[in-house]
Amino acid sequence: MIIGVAKEIKDSEYRVGLVPAGVKALRDEGHTVLVERGAGEGSGIMDEEYVSAGATIVDDPDEVWARSEMMIKVKEPIEPEYERLREGHILFTYLHLAPAPALTRTLLEKKVIGIAYETITDEHGHLPLLVPMSEVAGRMSVQVGAAYLEKPNGGRGVLLGGIPGVLPAKVVIIGGGVVGSNAAKVAIGMGAQVTVIDRNMERLRYLDDIFGSHIRTLVSNTYNIWNAIENADLVIGAVLIPGAAAPKLITRQMLTSMHKGAVIVDVAVDQGGCVETSRPTTHTHPTFIVDDVVHYCVANMPGAVPRTSTFALTNVTLPYALKLATLGLKKAIQSDPGLKAGVNTFGGHVTHPAVAQSQGLEYVPIDELI
Repeated sequence: MIIGVAKEIKDSEYRVGLVPAGVKALRDEGHTVLVERGAGEGSGIMDEEYVSAGATIVDDPDEVWARSEMMIKVKEPIEPEYERLREGHILFTYLHLAPAPALTRTLLEKKVIGIAYETITDEHGHLPLLVPMSEVAGRMSVQVGAAYLEKPNGGRGVLLGGIPGVLPAKVVIIGGGVVGSNAAKVAIGMGAQVTVIDRNMERLRYLDDIFGSHIRTLVSNTYNIWNAIENADLVIGAVLIPGAAAPKLITRQMLTSMHKGAVIVDVAVDQGGCVETSRPTTHTHPTFIVDDVVHYCVANMPGAVPRTSTFALTNVTLPYALKLATLGLKKAIQSDPGLKAGVNTFGGHVTHPAVAQSQGLEYVPIDELI
């Protein structure tokens, strides 16, 4: 198979879909890898490293897209890339289609085979390709939250860990999954007072076992969320429903009860956000203010630490890329039900139920199409 690796063009996105070790692994299986010139520079990977691993460097991004049978990316295509999509092309990347009707429509019109990292599951029903970026985003959420609590950045001027004689900041984390637990780890390490809210009692018990008296836990409901964020300095939205749009757990009305200069970091913005007032932002313009509350809603947070993120991502995506390239789509998904769950679009149909439900589209099981 001919595999393409394009340079990401989303604002301040410095990650790349494949590292040289991945190129070598694919080449060792007899596949051809085309890498757009400069694709890895943002992650500190030079073209020469790709060449040494067996890749062919291509100057023209249109050529990479046109010649490849499978494109390995990091982020979903944005509008300038839509014209490069074509029928039968395998697009292997984070798609986050639920809140993106325009992209979904384009993939359906072009009859692209869209395989989304974020809906691939393992034998335990977990999301292995989402985990490393969720770990990065969770840890980053506290870093950026601490920075935007500083007065020059619009915050209320609170030091996250406090100092002797002055209370630490109050951090509320909504969602106790991978993002939430990693956010809690860093917030605790920085000395903050941490509350984690989740609807899953087993998850709350698990977090209580891990962190003990360093955190407080609450069951997720409107009353508890409202009470918790009233006194919060930093709120982190870490909600995930695989493949579906995130529920709006913090309403516009709730913001009026929050401190002036409090900060919300909505990590769930990739899936539409769990805050009613959230909208996607970029690393160039990361924040906006609603009702005196600072909102940080960057949709590709791990792109700010691209070297860490790129290597972490290839660690988990490469086995699936090898399976797709070596076996072909049909045999690959027949041999791996978790990979089958990653197919979001095929032949002009939506093949993931949560995506279809989020956009009011017809769901067609992939088994009926191949």
